Amino acid sequence: MITTRALNAVLSLFVWLLILIAGVSRLDLARAATLGEWKLLQKNIGVSAMHMQLLNNDRVIIFDRTDFGRSNLSLPNGVCRNNPNDLALKVDCTAHSLEYNVNGNTFRPLMVQTDTWCSSGSVLADGRLINTGGFNDGAQKYRVFRPCANCDWQEFNGLNARRWYATNQILPDGRIIIIGGRRSFSYEFYPTSKSLINFPFLAQTNDAGEENNLYPFVHLNVDGNLFIFANNRAILFNYNKNSIVRTYPQISGGDPRSNPSAGSSVLLPLKPAGTEAEVLICGGAPKGSYTQANKGVFVAALRTCGRIKITDSSARWAMENMPTPRVMGDMTLLPDGNVLIVNGASSGTAGWEVARNPVLSPVIYQPDNAVGTRFQVQNPSKSPRMYHSTAVLLRDGRVLVGGSNPHVGYKFSGVAFPTDLTLEAFSPAYLGTEFASIRPTIVLPKAQTSLNYGEILRVQYRVSGTLSPRKVIVTMVSPSFTTHSYSMNQRLLHLGGGNSLKTATNTYTTQVTTPKSSILAPSGYYMLYVIHQGIPSVGTWVHIK
Repeated sequence: MITTRALNAVLSLFVWLLILIAGVSRLDLARAATLGEWKLLQKNIGVSAMHMQLLNNDRVIIFDRTDFGRSNLSLPNGVCRNNPNDLALKVDCTAHSLEYNVNGNTFRPLMVQTDTWCSSGSVLADGRLINTGGFNDGAQKYRVFRPCANCDWQEFNGLNARRWYATNQILPDGRIIIIGGRRSFSYEFYPTSKSLINFPFLAQTNDAGEENNLYPFVHLNVDGNLFIFANNRAILFNYNKNSIVRTYPQISGGDPRSNPSAGSSVLLPLKPAGTEAEVLICGGAPKGSYTQANKGVFVAALRTCGRIKITDSSARWAMENMPTPRVMGDMTLLPDGNVLIVNGASSGTAGWEVARNPVLSPVIYQPDNAVGTRFQVQNPSKSPRMYHSTAVLLRDGRVLVGGSNPHVGYKFSGVAFPTDLTLEAFSPAYLGTEFASIRPTIVLPKAQTSLNYGEILRVQYRVSGTLSPRKVIVTMVSPSFTTHSYSMNQRLLHLGGGNSLKTATNTYTTQVTTPKSSILAPSGYYMLYVIHQGIPSVGTWVHIK
């Protein structure tokens, strides 16, 4: 009688014969069997994750708003926040921000003084997080968080306008441009100056009663100008001259995509040549959805994605359908160049209590596949992630997911979608244990290595398997500031790859070129990955300047 072990051995041999004969990659076989994995990391961090930012010490700064009352996380040592301007609680002994330690799966409370509700953020070239704006007494504040062992928020006056629902973008010269905000049709820069520059485009895209131009989608183009999308329109903008370089066609169908219609947007991975750029916008809510939802009518969300090559002289939107409609989804670039679409609902819109039918299953969008084969539905989470949920890429390739509080305050019972204080991680299929023998481990560059623009970079890595490596690429991913279905400053660059030279047992070196300018990669910290046969290494932090 044949034993189970012998039968498994025969089956394994048969699978490998299929691989050799049919040219089917191990990754493709695994994707047929596994579609990602969810793991609960924390049952209660005490604060709903409305905003998240990964820093170069593998800590994630998480914060909510301050003017709804007590959170479920106490400030340490009897410390309390005394704020006579607070709209809910003048003396508050709970935290509304925390630092999550990814490697230790621990967290500590942080003190934020003024209201950070619906604020924006960026990480400066030196690694400091700059958080701008918010509501009430926080609308014209900026806050600084330095990544160190016991650091906390510092707060400053300085913004020239109220920045509530604004967008930040890191610029090639190291400054940050802060664009828009609710009824703030202007932009300004950090470091702050006295200049406030009118931006009529935002007024023109402001729908009465619904607005739909909050948190505009902003991407730094490869020519140094900004692609800016608000409502259903897009422009290429020269911020130095305060002039519109070109106007793109209205997105097909004409429905709004920015908040509160709450689609999401990414700049697709940039190739080494750095001459072309494409933007992808997915989901959202049809025109009028916000008004209807406030009357108790929850319109089906959009299931379309629009993709446009913004560097093309005759750029046009190419439309395709997601497997399901989605509003309030988060789009996260993965190390392999694919896009994870996670969180959200299939009807309603962004706002208090105005969405229904959570979408529990993420989708992976594969931009290099042919139309019709780009979307792959993943295994579902058990946690509805509705309004005010977030997702960020971690250095190990997982995606940290948290938040969901579609209420004015924290509500844990008597509502359809209770406030969620959990943190969980989604592990794409590429993290499966079956890929251990082909998963690369980076040897060089060491963590926190400084890089220059346009330099030859020798990347050394190990692979435990004995076969020669193939299909090797190197990517660089910027950590993003995520809130309200949009990840600001999110960027992935392909650095090349190709042939690898064996330098020791199971150790190889491939040679790539770093981005040629700060237009392609603004100065700062990035996660560098080696991808082997579609399987990414754990990233290593590098700093380009």
